[in-house]
Amino acid sequence: MKEKEVLHAAEIIKKGGIVAFPTETVYGLGADTFNPIAVARIFEVKKRPFFDPLIVHVANSADVEKLVKEIPLNAKKLTERFWPGPLTVVLLKEEDIPDIVTAGLPTLAIRMPSHPMALSLIRESDSPIAAPSANLFGYVSPTTAEHVREQLGDQVDLILDGGACPVGVESTIVSFLEEKPRLLRPGGVSLEEIESIIGKVEISQNEKGKPSAPGLLPSHYAPRTPIILDWDDKYLVIYKEKNIGLLTFQEPRNHLKFHHIEVLSKKGDLREAAANLFAAIRRLDRLNLDFILAETIPEIGLGRAIMDRLRRASIKGKIN
Repeated sequence: MKEKEVLHAAEIIKKGGIVAFPTETVYGLGADTFNPIAVARIFEVKKRPFFDPLIVHVANSADVEKLVKEIPLNAKKLTERFWPGPLTVVLLKEEDIPDIVTAGLPTLAIRMPSHPMALSLIRESDSPIAAPSANLFGYVSPTTAEHVREQLGDQVDLILDGGACPVGVESTIVSFLEEKPRLLRPGGVSLEEIESIIGKVEISQNEKGKPSAPGLLPSHYAPRTPIILDWDDKYLVIYKEKNIGLLTFQEPRNHLKFHHIEVLSKKGDLREAAANLFAAIRRLDRLNLDFILAETIPEIGLGRAIMDRLRRASIKGKIN
């Protein structure tokens, strides 16, 4: 690990700056949780609406007790099993958490990342780090440092390069505010894994209005090129003069009808597909295509998270 760079990044955080850093899921854009001015700059750089709350990242479990009022038993079971890792829990926050972090909600989304550079940065910063993904709001999440540079450039005080993110989709979010735990967003820990630890959980549908946790708006993770998820072969006839890209889980049967094809996993591995998802969408988006057709993926394990991101990234209805 690049220790000098991490120490430099931590000093920037302590002084009220913002730093892009790698996690196992995607790159985050972080600031000191208890510095509202620094957190506000995250929203400004991302062009993120202030009603969309942030995830707070910690480096040890002891910090969680200082940030929330209580940790229910089922939340403890999950964090003991999946932390550090791609799991976020939503709990009632302590009063001293700045409202800008939680969008004025009485709740806090919190997780412990597993990437060693992220953990080191949090420890050296002497504070939990509030961080959304390090990209312009609503667009494709970054899974490499270069993705961050492409979208945010010199608006960030420092970009820590920790290589490609191994998970590649954001964390799973589970809320513990009701009697039964509720899955708010599928992600790097599968629903099946969660239910194997705490039993059946409720599943939220897409929220309308002010979201109760990060990444829940119905339109999100989108490239500039339209993605179409609900399609069939007639599109290839109707739009035969168009430049069409294909985003597919495994090798397609017919290569001839597409301008470019991105295969998420030749061997049909959902973990590999999740890790490749956002980078593949970015590659297609650079090709000046008229639109991208995306194939559906089995909604088991990480397939549920992949399909969630594709639904939020895709356009609704017909194209012109």
